[in-house]
Amino acid sequence: MAIIKQKAINSAKLPDFRNLGICLRILVLVNLMGLFSSLAASATLAEWLPAFTRWCAFMQPVLLVSLLLLYALHPWLARLNTLSAYAIVLALPLASSLLAHMAAIHLLNIELQNSLARTVLIAFSMTGFTLAYLQLRQRSLTPALVEARLQALQARIRPHFLFNSINAVLSIVRSDSRQAETALMDMADLFRVLMADNRELVPLAQEIALCRQYLALEKLRLENRLHVEWLVDNMPQDALIPPLILQPLLENAVYHGIEPLAEGGAISIQLHSTRNELHIHLRNPYQPGSGHHQGNRMALDNIRERLELHFDAEASLNITNSGHDYTVHIVIPYRKGQGV
Repeated sequence: MAIIKQKAINSAKLPDFRNLGICLRILVLVNLMGLFSSLAASATLAEWLPAFTRWCAFMQPVLLVSLLLLYALHPWLARLNTLSAYAIVLALPLASSLLAHMAAIHLLNIELQNSLARTVLIAFSMTGFTLAYLQLRQRSLTPALVEARLQALQARIRPHFLFNSINAVLSIVRSDSRQAETALMDMADLFRVLMADNRELVPLAQEIALCRQYLALEKLRLENRLHVEWLVDNMPQDALIPPLILQPLLENAVYHGIEPLAEGGAISIQLHSTRNELHIHLRNPYQPGSGHHQGNRMALDNIRERLELHFDAEASLNITNSGHDYTVHIVIPYRKGQGV
């Protein structure tokens, strides 16, 4: 029996300087270092605030310029080898600090307390410490921890999905053998995706095709009790998303929203993009007191965790319960697939 492929992940890869979470962590960490260094250099607390203010006046422009340069150059840096990329990342804040120091003295006639050598040394130390922190954080997320979390999530999804799919095929195997054969082929396609290496982003169209196959199987079982509304006219075809994000939500919508209702109901799926974000809205009926929605929490928490692993602070998952409808709204960065 073949084992799941273990994909090597380069734990020393460059941080994503276009990720909002990474940028916020850099801002907070550098300012904390400035706060504590100013406190350590001050003889009294009364001297600390002016010292920290002077530090901010000099370093904040350097920090912001460095982040803007890293944001702009990130696609090019990502194509370089690791050593060259890190050398350039380290050099950019040093160059910005050097230019700011020279401009303050020669253009603005500001008398700085630090010498040029000390300014460069401080910038080098802070940049090195920040990169070391980001590298340690990255190592903590790859590869074993990420693999364990993603595989555990899939293991929780599959049994329920398998049970429903087999029931759907059994319901028609005698009455319509041709349709049952088609359904089994759909099941084979679905489980091929489920058993694949699902750690990389996939085209949105691939996830939509998977969801249509899943809903077709559920339609066999629930018949006229299940209605599906796809609102995808404004869906970006070239968007990349984490695999198996939408399908588990649809599975929850069927199990927790449609099955408890004798008359069934409708599931609405809307996908669209605004600015640089992809929005996914999924709405299904909600019957108070059915008890089914209590089982939603584990799957939703796991999907939220996967979104955080892929996109950090740039992704969000929000739930709205109006008393009659249960809505899940996912926002992720709009990333285009190569060659799409």
